[in-house]
Amino acid sequence: MTRSGDRLLRELALVAGQRVSVEELGEEVSRAVAPVVAHDGVRLDGTAPSAAEGTVPLGFQHGYEADFARAWAMRCVEGHDPLRWAVLARQQVPVGVIGAGVIGAGGGPVLDRSARRLFAEHGVGSELRLLLRDAHGVWGALSLLRVRGSRAFDADDVRRAADVGPALIAALRRYVTGGPLTSPGPAQPPAVVLVGPDDKVRAATPDARRWQPRGDGHRQKWVAEVFFAALAAQARRHARDPRTPAALVHGPAATFGRWVAFHAQPIGPEGSGDVAVVLQAASGTRLLPVFSDWYGLTARERQVVTELLDGAVPKQIARRLDVSVHTVNDHFKSIFRKTDADGRHELVTALSG
Repeated sequence: MTRSGDRLLRELALVAGQRVSVEELGEEVSRAVAPVVAHDGVRLDGTAPSAAEGTVPLGFQHGYEADFARAWAMRCVEGHDPLRWAVLARQQVPVGVIGAGVIGAGGGPVLDRSARRLFAEHGVGSELRLLLRDAHGVWGALSLLRVRGSRAFDADDVRRAADVGPALIAALRRYVTGGPLTSPGPAQPPAVVLVGPDDKVRAATPDARRWQPRGDGHRQKWVAEVFFAALAAQARRHARDPRTPAALVHGPAATFGRWVAFHAQPIGPEGSGDVAVVLQAASGTRLLPVFSDWYGLTARERQVVTELLDGAVPKQIARRLDVSVHTVNDHFKSIFRKTDADGRHELVTALSG
């Protein structure tokens, strides 16, 4: 890694904690990674290790032409992604390279005819995909793009990209945890978005507009379209096979002002027909695993918060967990330090929607 690249990567986690737009952060990611791996486009997707594989709540990109990005993302939603996260996770090295006939790490997948045509129509030469994971699990993925005529990504690029993984994970976590736990005032009323069998949004209640990411008025419309299509696809898979994860995604307060739950369910039998996506304030024990991932809460701290959400005070928590009140208070001090909560009330408010 170059010295300038190392410096920019250190700065990236600090920038992520500022209240910048997703477009601005995507540009910062590109600027930080460029000295390490040259590219023409970048996308950084983020999720929490305890979240099920599928739709991601965070996405920052720069340099991806909108029509190509939408078409490529929709192919992935439809199950035509040659480097799905589950595939990458099974590899010895959690990375891979894809492109229009390019050879990737370990041979790499070959794109089908329609994907090669899509790459050619938009002047795309190759794309590198890096799974971001550590001892806690998967935090997301980095995708890098090079235009046609440029040198295709190779194994050396893969190794260099892997070096920036820890910094990118730190940036994602800094983005989620860098802002306030929640916004003042009551939560918006729940809303519903209806996704048709063609995976296009065909109706929405008026309140749905209020749930868009804050400060994100210029966000490209296709991003929301792909997000809802991905949720609908996951909901249909779950309806056909209940062993697959349910279509539930938690969006962070850093993006939406408060933690938001997106829950999709098919209206027709076995996933046929429309899919209803409910948007509402996230709360309670369903949110806690994801919340704990981002803020780094330990298993014992998570137990303490669970008891707190159940209405228990420190003495009751101590009795239930068979520890001293002093120990419970020490756990709360650690939790407040990690989350920057002013006290138990603010913590409960953040986790209660």
